[in-house]
Amino acid sequence: MELTINGEGYSFELEDNGMPLLWVLRDVFDLTGTKYSCGIGQCGACTVHVDGLTARSCITPASSLEGKKITTIEGADSIVILSALQENWVAIDVPQCGYCQSGQLMSAAALLSKNPSPSEKEIRDGMRGNLCRCGTYTRILEAIKKTAEDLSS
Repeated sequence: MELTINGEGYSFELEDNGMPLLWVLRDVFDLTGTKYSCGIGQCGACTVHVDGLTARSCITPASSLEGKKITTIEGADSIVILSALQENWVAIDVPQCGYCQSGQLMSAAALLSKNPSPSEKEIRDGMRGNLCRCGTYTRILEAIKKTAEDLSS
C-alpha cells in the first residue's frame, strides 16, 4: 500500500485492512505527533487532515486512504495557517500538559481554512469534539481568534 503523508510517499505492507491510520502513523512510520487517547473518535487528540478535511485517525482505516493526501502535525510547516496557529499557541501559552494540542491545532487549521474570519460561536462550534483535559478552552479560543486576525491583515 502507498500513502502520501506530509507530501511524501510512503510504501508499506498492510496486513490488517482495518488497521487505523493512527497506528500506521505511529507504529509503522514513527510519526508520533498524532496522539492516541479515546480510541473511538470522540476526543479529537488523533485529528489529522485527509485532503484538507479533519479525520479522526484512530477510527479511519488506513486502507481507505490510498490516493489521498494526509497531513499530520509533523507537516505543519507546509500549512501557513497551521504555522501561524502554532506561533499564537505558544505566544498565548495555550498548552498545559500538551497531550491534546496536535489534534486541537489540526482542527483549528481546518476551521480557519474553511472560515478565515469565524465568530466566537463558530470557533466554539468548529472545535466541539476536541477535548482538553486541562481545560485551556479560553486560551484555545483566543489563539484561534488572534490567528484569524493576523492572517486577515
